[in-house]
Amino acid sequence: MAADAAEAVEVRGALVRLRRATGLPVAFGGLVESGRPQIRISELSGTATTALSSLAVVSGNGLGGKVAALARPCAVTDYSASRQISHEYDVAVATEGLKSVLAVPVVVRRRVRGVLYGALRTAQPLGDRTLSAAVEAARDVEQALVARDEARALLTAVREPAAPDSAAWEQVREAHGALRALAQRVEDPALRAELLQVCGRLAGAASPESPARAVGLAPREVDVLSCVAVGSTNAVAAERLGLRPETVKGYLRSAMRKLGAHTRWEAVVAARRAGVLP
Repeated sequence: MAADAAEAVEVRGALVRLRRATGLPVAFGGLVESGRPQIRISELSGTATTALSSLAVVSGNGLGGKVAALARPCAVTDYSASRQISHEYDVAVATEGLKSVLAVPVVVRRRVRGVLYGALRTAQPLGDRTLSAAVEAARDVEQALVARDEARALLTAVREPAAPDSAAWEQVREAHGALRALAQRVEDPALRAELLQVCGRLAGAASPESPARAVGLAPREVDVLSCVAVGSTNAVAAERLGLRPETVKGYLRSAMRKLGAHTRWEAVVAARRAGVLP
């Protein structure tokens, strides 16, 4: 699946969850176009027309453009009559019959990457619970975009890996551990599997001529070892992986036993030799 198509799927899913959580009849949104200061409305949910489809929202213009410029949520009770926004897109909004509209930014590493909208066909205030649900939907998209950005960076590292004993490779190892931890928080099973596949490719890149031998490590054991490999304590590993410290300790002991290691570091070295860690 191409990156743009995969990201569109994330936006589409977030809009469905937004409508389900809030009861809003209409939701739509899109991401910033590469190299342009505008957002392309690519995904519609609950709309009756195609008036909003492919609409290019320029930063600063309209409700969505205001949200993109300020990087914070905004809402209006009556879109066409609001004095809080400019009105470049009134025709499209009126054609769809929308009145109350909220918009929330999708922000990744302090940069707005998209905007999600929710709307009513009547002019009435949108409460805090509705706005909070919209923000939560945007967070889902942000998490997915972060994961895909990390995956692309790691794929680049796999294609052009640094020497396994270099300082640059240590950064790759840290990214590998962070990506494995992030993958466990991704709800989309397809995306999670894709991220873990990238991790597996990266793990074998340090010794591309030596295929990984079967050591039978469970995914969570690899997660724990990836944290240990960058110097994390059990407590830090537990926080990163969303586990209890006792659980981390159990996974580590099990991995050490399978790898024939007597210490944490021996387990990391053995896992690297086996092609399980980069």
